[in-house]
Amino acid sequence: MTEPQTLVTYERKDGVALITLNNPTAANTYSHAMMRALDDAILKARFDPDVHVLVLTGSGERFFCAGADIRMLETADPNFKYNFCLHANETLNRLEQTSKLVVAAINGHCVGGGLEVALAADLRVARQDAGKVGLPEVALGVLPGTGGTQRLPRLLGKAKAMALMLEGHNLDVAAALELGLIHKVFPAQGFLDAVLTYARSFCPPHKASLAVGRIKRAVQSGMEMGFHEALALERELQQQLFQSQDAHEGMVAYNQKRPPVFTGR
Repeated sequence: MTEPQTLVTYERKDGVALITLNNPTAANTYSHAMMRALDDAILKARFDPDVHVLVLTGSGERFFCAGADIRMLETADPNFKYNFCLHANETLNRLEQTSKLVVAAINGHCVGGGLEVALAADLRVARQDAGKVGLPEVALGVLPGTGGTQRLPRLLGKAKAMALMLEGHNLDVAAALELGLIHKVFPAQGFLDAVLTYARSFCPPHKASLAVGRIKRAVQSGMEMGFHEALALERELQQQLFQSQDAHEGMVAYNQKRPPVFTGR
């Protein structure tokens, strides 16, 4: 059995925090211990000034994450199940609300709670022919209870999301891409290296990571506000960026007709 401290691994690479769900013998299913470890990894990346992008993936080549450990839930008492779902939701909310870009690197099957984890990321990229993607919880007599019923309609629209959840069908990567559930597909060979290269394109010196983070916050928080309140938030975040070194560099570089060199400050 995998020890709790290794259920999630963390590695920093050139401005990117690579966070890996590490329970491959159990399809990278998550337990309470894994969610606690994931929570710790998210906080570590959030407060690290040298991390600009988080990449979340699964260990091995078969599974990104097959969701919650059903054997654990089958034998657990109702109070534990409720608190487990509550804590998982809190962890994914933290992932979604962190002020840094989060990329889900879907390297294998991504179903049930595994897709709910990926839905809390900002961008979802997948390995070609990685496996199935979907929310089949209806077949277990339950609903997607880690944010799936709320995040999926916000991503796809109500009708498409309802159909996917009610029918309980799992999609292949090509169909998920066409539906808009996945944003990019990379070749199987060298998949993770390609994802990390993609993630670094949002880091300094290529991109102003403060601007990337503020765009994320404006969209995430603004979508939950009224329109005029969201515009006020947008103005506040823009004013913060106007005071940054990167905004100055971006405007100077534009006027000098040269590529900007951002520092993340």
